[in-house]
Amino acid sequence: MWERSKELYDVAKTLMPGGVSSPVRAVKPFPFYTRKARGSRIYDVDGNEYIDYCMAYGPLILGHADERVKEAVKSALENGWVYGTPIELEIEYAKLITSIYPSIDMVRFTNTGSEATMSALRLAKGFTGRDKFVKIEGSFHGAHDSVLVKAGSGATTHGTPNSAGVPEDFVKNTLQSPYNDVEALAEIVEKNRDELAALILEPVMGNSTLIIPEDGYLREVRKITEENDVLLIFDEVITGFRLSLGGAQEYYGVKPDITTLGKIAGGGFPIGIVGGRREIMEHFSPSGAVYQAGTFSGNPVSLTAGYTTAKILSEERPYDELRRKTEELVKAVRDGIEDGKVEGVEVDSIESMFCVYFGERPRDYASALRLDKERFMKFYWKLLENGVFFPPSQYESCFMSTAHSMEDVERTAEVILKCLAEL
Repeated sequence: MWERSKELYDVAKTLMPGGVSSPVRAVKPFPFYTRKARGSRIYDVDGNEYIDYCMAYGPLILGHADERVKEAVKSALENGWVYGTPIELEIEYAKLITSIYPSIDMVRFTNTGSEATMSALRLAKGFTGRDKFVKIEGSFHGAHDSVLVKAGSGATTHGTPNSAGVPEDFVKNTLQSPYNDVEALAEIVEKNRDELAALILEPVMGNSTLIIPEDGYLREVRKITEENDVLLIFDEVITGFRLSLGGAQEYYGVKPDITTLGKIAGGGFPIGIVGGRREIMEHFSPSGAVYQAGTFSGNPVSLTAGYTTAKILSEERPYDELRRKTEELVKAVRDGIEDGKVEGVEVDSIESMFCVYFGERPRDYASALRLDKERFMKFYWKLLENGVFFPPSQYESCFMSTAHSMEDVERTAEVILKCLAEL
């Protein structure tokens, strides 16, 4: 079924570490290799077709190769694809973002979500003059040194590096708190308030499975940070434009000081965005002393794809449709699990994000680690054999797009239940 993919992976392992450009793609015993993708479908080099719920890990809210985005990008390419100079679209996209996100007065365009979170943390430290920050255990904010920290032994302990090559000194200012634990967060913030620049968190965790905030948690987070004069950074690289047009901050009614965007904001092309209050953002160079730069920042192709996607979302507001399809899928699977007495499996969703859990639905990173990742991978391969593609990890979220049809949803529910029954 995947002969050509296996051949390609054997060659790739001799040329790239692990045979891949990003670790999550190193699926055992080999990943499938993509030939093309359209709408809700992705096609591999062996001629197999899948209904795709990975959606490139979230950015393709309009589906693969949306014609409107494609035509806008083709038009932009006619004029060139990198200039190293300002372009008018930077201004137009900045206007659009600041009109959608009330917490954002100014933006700085970057190239990736990782670069955006790295820059946001540097900005927070430069603005406050403090060195420490808090991250949530199990949250992912990119692959830069200070956030590559595994879960600590307690809410008030320093983290330790989660990657070789990251010196201990690089994470000595990185503190951690469990998700959905207000008391632990209050303790660590109050104890370190005079040294803390910021708290950074995913409002909805999407990289340790899908973990949803409990009622009132984000409001309490905002209250704790405000009372202790600590900046609140919402990493909305995944949730921005996905939970609602205005992201998680609109959905939950919580206003951060700094926001990072990516994924959908690039319309399928590489982008990162840092946004926030004017008094904070003006500390970025050249107006301030916090240095941040990039030759490809504000790239015309990425801006065109992102702006076009954001305009479509702001004009069409497809969020009811996305929620309805996601909830239909989750309900069908949940009902089937209960009726078929499938044990040890749960499913949940928020808006257009959903997850199948092999174990109890987690409330934090520690409980996510108790999920059965080996059983999930058996499930993953069965899905592929039946024409459905999920992200190849128990610790990733699935994503719905406007390109998915109700027929896709019905077919997917049938496949999921069939595969669960065969485990």
